[in-house]
Order: sequence, then structure tokens, then C-alpha cells
Amino acid sequence: MKPGGGSRITYRFLLCCSAALVLISTLFPFCHSSKKPPEKDIVKQPEQLVAHTRENIQTLLSYAGDNNARINDSIQLNSLTLLHTIYDKNNFQAVWSKEDQWHPLADSLLTFIQHAKEYGLFPADYYFNTLSYIKARIQQDSVSRKDAALWTRADVMLTDAYFKLAKDLKLGRLGRDSLTLRADSLLDDNYFLQYFERAIANSSIKPLLEELEPRYHGYVSLKAGIKTFLDTANLVSYTYVANPNKDSLSFLKALKVRFAEEGFRKPDTLPDDSLALATVIRNYQLAKGLAVSGKISASLIKSLNDNDWEKFKRIAVSLDRYKVLPDSNYQTYVMVNIPSYTLYVYDADTLAMQSRVIVGSPKTRTPLLYSEISNFITYPQWTVPYSIIFKEMLPKIKKDINYLDKQNLMVVDKADSVIDPYTIDWSALSKTYFPYLLRQRQGDDNSLGVIKFNFRNKYDVYLHDTNARWLFSQSERALSHGCVRVKEWEKLSRFLVRTDTLALPADTLKAWISRQEKHVVWKFPKVPLFIRYFTVEGKGNSLKFFNDVYGQDRTMIDKFFALKPVS
Repeated sequence: MKPGGGSRITYRFLLCCSAALVLISTLFPFCHSSKKPPEKDIVKQPEQLVAHTRENIQTLLSYAGDNNARINDSIQLNSLTLLHTIYDKNNFQAVWSKEDQWHPLADSLLTFIQHAKEYGLFPADYYFNTLSYIKARIQQDSVSRKDAALWTRADVMLTDAYFKLAKDLKLGRLGRDSLTLRADSLLDDNYFLQYFERAIANSSIKPLLEELEPRYHGYVSLKAGIKTFLDTANLVSYTYVANPNKDSLSFLKALKVRFAEEGFRKPDTLPDDSLALATVIRNYQLAKGLAVSGKISASLIKSLNDNDWEKFKRIAVSLDRYKVLPDSNYQTYVMVNIPSYTLYVYDADTLAMQSRVIVGSPKTRTPLLYSEISNFITYPQWTVPYSIIFKEMLPKIKKDINYLDKQNLMVVDKADSVIDPYTIDWSALSKTYFPYLLRQRQGDDNSLGVIKFNFRNKYDVYLHDTNARWLFSQSERALSHGCVRVKEWEKLSRFLVRTDTLALPADTLKAWISRQEKHVVWKFPKVPLFIRYFTVEGKGNSLKFFNDVYGQDRTMIDKFFALKPVS
């Protein structure tokens, strides 16, 4: 090697490294290169806080932009783009304070967050503990009151908390799905930015945030009952015991922990055998007023899981389910709530009527949907869906062709011609080859009863009467193949034509029914129909909870709310 060669190689190597670093920083701007905001920045005079806080806000937002929206190890911002917009427009000045004084508006926002549970929200989602701690330090400690870094964090977190509150009140936290009916393209950042600017300009937090909430009668009545619930609720977080559970060891472990939480066994001991476990179960059942068997049962698991903290999460889910409904303030609409087995008709914000309903079983669920009731038919004829033919009817027909007569069914071909069932080789028919339709003759023994209400949907379901009317007296009414059976079908039909007595004079419907005549009534304004799923409803100033008949609450809670802190 020539003299000096090593230094030239070293120089070239350093040049290459420098170029590589420049290239990396260009291609990967998210690398942590921004200045970290100071943990403390104590000023001598209160008036210096304005300049220091302004500089610190700019530093903090820049740092968060390079660190996945994190301002430190424990705080991650939710609306970084909106924060940049707000503070850019405000020349990075503090929004919620002036020198060493909080604006009253900051206290209003913090109070709203403190009472977030009254809106089905969780205060911890909006930095309540951290903000309360900062406020206490500023008020009680003269040194902290001069800490520009503390004021900076409080200001940015308050602004971010406002935007998260606004979005959670307007959009909910369940995400968009195929059932979402809102034009969310209109609800962009600018929409929430305008609300924020109005709140600051008008010094108004609570009224403008509440303006974002749904106006549906069910939402308003549900929210009205939350405060009464919270007044007596014991919001302690208990272990949820999933049942059924594919993992028996996991199930027994959860059961062990849950009994320990209730004080029925020591937390560090396992049941040594089935006898020990049975003793614990028996003691729990006796204390809770359950049938004493010493055995694991559905009622036992329900009792263990039916605590106030789980109920509150169901409230949160139910409120959020209203937030995927259309923003349109419908004056008239029909709402079917599956878990309560009830149909409600609202007109001019008044409950016009309600009816017991029968809905789909857990195996043949009634679909959640939005449509419009367009007409109804007296003495309808039921065309059996293929799903029911193949799953239930075809095996029975193959076994005994007289099943068709017993069920008042006739066979028709695709040309709508009636076919003699005895001329068909039923053994040759299957799911892949079935060139017929099964129709139930109209009459009192028709499964649709004497009336059917039609609305467009892809599931081939409708509202209708039933020939098994005694089932309406049962408390659990998830019994159908998916359609909704309506007990008060006559009241519903009269409501639909209430504005046009010429379409259906008072005695006409009864006359048609008595004569068993088929008629189609369609000359009435279409009425919006919602089939939805709310396991909690407001009744006066209290709440009523229903069984999670399809297990949909559990799915949502496990996905979005299971690990939420109580505070």
C-alpha cells in the first residue's frame, strides 16, 4: 500500500457513510431526529410563559410527528394533523391558558371529561388523570406554576382530548362497516375543526359537544337513564368468564379468579378436586339466591358476569350503535330492537305504537338492516327460501311425502305451474339440483299469518303476522328463521295508511281478513325501517338490560372495550 493510501480510503469511506446517512434521512423522515421537548422549563416571570410555551408547543408537535404521535413514553396523541392545523393558525400560542392562568374553558372541558361516563365514554381515554394531576400541581406548587413545559403538555392534551371527544360523540368507536349508513365523507377534519373553533369563540364546551350526539329517541332515553345507573353502580373491574370456552383450563382459571374476587375462595389456591369446586359453587349460589346445585350452569356464569362494570360497557356499545345510523332527523320511522323483541313506531318524536315481535334464532339470525316499508299484503302466499328447504324440509319430504300436506305446501315449477308431488322423484333432488319452488297456500295456517309487510332487502326477510300467535307470550322470542313476526300487525297497518283513509277505510282491512282476500296496499309514503341490536334501553330515568341473544355485545366489548380502565 502506498504511503497515505490508508487515509484516502478512510476519507472515501467517511464520504460514503455521510452520503448514505443523508439518503436514509431523506427516504425515512420518520427517524427520530426532532428535538425532544423539555420535561421542565421553569421561567422567572409569569409573562415569560407565553413565549416559552409557544416555543415548546412547536417543539412538542414536531417531536410527536417523528415519534408516531407520542409526546413521551405514556402519552400518544389521537389527532396530530388537527393539532398542527389549530396551532399553526394560532401561531403556536396556548389555547387553554394565558401566562399562568387557566381559561375557564379549560375547566369546562376537564369537567366534561370527568363526567364522560354519563355519555358512555371513559375519562381515561381523554387524559383525565394526567390533566387533573397537572392542574393540581399548577394550583398547589408555585414552581410548577412557572413550568412552561407543564403548561405545554396540558394545552396540547386538552386540545387533543377535545377532538377525540367530538369524534367519539359523533362517530362512536365501533368503526365503519357494511351497516354504516352515514355519509362520513362529509365528516372530515374540517368538520371537527369548525366545531372546535366555535367552542373557543363562543366559550362553550358542553352544548357544542352535545350537539354532535344522535337525536334518535332511543339514544336520548338511554342516555337519560345513565346517571341514575351511575349513582348506585359499583364500577369494579372483574374477570369475565367466557362460556362456552374451547380451552377448559382457561375457563377453570377464570372461574377460580372470579370466585376469589367475590371472596368465596383464597386467590392463591386451586380447587384440588371437583368436590372442592362444587363446594365453592354451592356457597356462591346460596349467597346469590340461585338454585343450589354445586354445578356450573348458565345461570351461574350469567350471575358472575352480570356486574356493573360489564353493564356499563354494554351501555357504551349500545350508545355507539346509534352513531352509525343516518344523521337525518327522521320524523317518522319504525325501529325493531332484536334483543328486546320489540317493534317501536315513532312519529313526530313521539312513540306512536309498539309491539312484541318474534325474531330469528341464534342459528337463523334476523339481519341488521335499513330499508323502507313500501307496501303490505293481506293473505300472502309464502315462498319458502331455499335455505329452509335444504336444511329442514327436503329431508322430511324424502322421509314422508305427506309432510307437504301437513305443512300446507304446494310444489310449483319455474313457470309457476303447480306440480303433483307424487310425480317427482324426491330421492334425486338435492341442494345442487332442485328445479322447483315450495309455496305455502294462503290461509290462517300460513306461516306468514294474514298479513305481510314488504321492504327491499337482500336477505329475503319481512315483517309479518304468524299462525303461531301463542309464541308472543314467551319472554324469550328468538324463534324464527330470520323474519320478524309482529303481534300488533293491525295497528301497524293502520299507522302506515293513517294519512289516507281512502287507501284503507277503517273497516276495509277487517272485511278483507274475514273474507280471506288477498290485497296489496301501497299508496302510502314509505316509512324508514331500522332493524338493530341494542341490549340496553332507557325506560323513564332508568335502564333495562336484555340478553345478548346473538353474542354481538361480547364481540364488540372484547374488541373495543374489554381493557378499558374503570376511571
